[in-house]
Formats: sequence, C-alpha cells, structure tokens
Amino acid sequence: MFASEIKWIKSLSQKKIRDEYGLFIVEGKKMVEELVCSTFTTHRIITAQPLDFPVAGCPVEQVNAATMARLSALKTPPAVLAIVEKPVATKFPPPAPDELLLALDNIQDPGNLGTIIRLADWFGIRRLVCSPGTADCYNPKVVQATMGAIFRVEIHYTELPEFLWQAKKSTAVYGAFLDGDNIYQKQLTPGGVVVVGNEGNGISPEAAAAVSGRLFIPPYPAGAITSESLNVAASAAILCAEFRRRNVPVIR
Repeated sequence: MFASEIKWIKSLSQKKIRDEYGLFIVEGKKMVEELVCSTFTTHRIITAQPLDFPVAGCPVEQVNAATMARLSALKTPPAVLAIVEKPVATKFPPPAPDELLLALDNIQDPGNLGTIIRLADWFGIRRLVCSPGTADCYNPKVVQATMGAIFRVEIHYTELPEFLWQAKKSTAVYGAFLDGDNIYQKQLTPGGVVVVGNEGNGISPEAAAAVSGRLFIPPYPAGAITSESLNVAASAAILCAEFRRRNVPVIR
C-alpha cells in the first residue's frame, strides 16, 4: 500500500474529508462483522490477517501489521478495518404518536454521542434527530463508542427547534431540565420526543420553547447535596429506561 493511500485513509478522521468523499472508517473485528450484516455499503475492507467471517460484494486487501498500525486511529491497532459509505440523507418524517425518539441538542463530546446511540439501540429507539451543532456521528470516536449500534439506529441532522415544533403537532415533546417535574411522578405518554441538551449549557432556549413536558431526574435522597448535574449520556439512559418501564406489558 502506497504512502499516499495510507495518508488518504487516515484523512477520513477529518469531517471535511468524510463529507467530501461520503465515506467513514470502522475499526475492529466485531464492528466490521456487524457492518457486513447491516444495510450499510462497505467500500473496502483492509485486514492484517485472514478473515474468519464471510464477506461478499466488496474488495478485501491484506496488509502487514506495520501498515495496519499506520492506518489505525486506535492505540492498539485492530486486525481489520473497513471504509464505509455514509448513508444518503433522506427526508425525516415526523414521529408517530406511539414512537419514542431522542433529540440531541448540541451534544459535543464524541463519547457521549456514541454512548447515546448505543443506548438508543438497547432501548429499541430506531431514530435519532440531532441539531447541526451536535458532533458528527461518523467521527471515529463516535463510531467506536456505538459498538455497532450505528448500523441499526437511523440518525438525522436538522434544525432542531423547527423539527420539534412540527413533531409537537402529533406527539408529546419532553426535555430534561433541572427545574422540571420529577420524572418518577410525572405522567408519561408511550411515545414522544425526548430532548437532551449540551453538556455545559443544557437545552437551548430555542429548542426549550417547543418542549411541553419538562422532566427532572431527582437525586437520592431528595434534597441531598450532590453533583450539580448528571452526565448527558447517563441522563438519556435514565429517561429512556423510565419511558420503557412505564410501557412494558404486564405478564400475568
């Protein structure tokens, strides 16, 4: 593999290059196995050892360990990586009344975004909507943190306040706030849009204006002196868990 080709592959760690070519990188055997079972189009697979899982319809190139170390963005280079086509953006229809959907308002940290995508997959949330200021979901750190969930959760970027006002016509719009109502005492609908905000500033005023249900996750015990707030990914996990818990069918 030529040095210029290695340099180009590594350049896909930059958003402007990913956008220009419509490609992103997936690293690690488990991630690539999940990739080839998904609907994503694999542009190319590069491996430092023979593959022990089936691959069809894309070129596979074997390189030595030294070359893989030069290609990888990880501290410990993987045995395999793939170059993947970004899905073509499609129109994002408004949520159905019983659909639970997460909306991310300017989430900056790639690890937080990747974790939220992963927990959305866990809780059966098939679609995420993100503000333009939210981190790029194809950032290598985000992709790695999803542990394969990025191949199962549909992610759209759009102007969030406009989307929320439209969604409000057919479903409830909730948001996490420090001055909201106790989530464990609040009546919740089976579906809705749940907004979580920026790590430092919370939900923007423009997005907050569209929220009809302000929710608060209380500390324990009530009134205790605790941390100022929860990590945004932890908050999203608690919110999703409570919505799903309320709507689990009772088995008699």
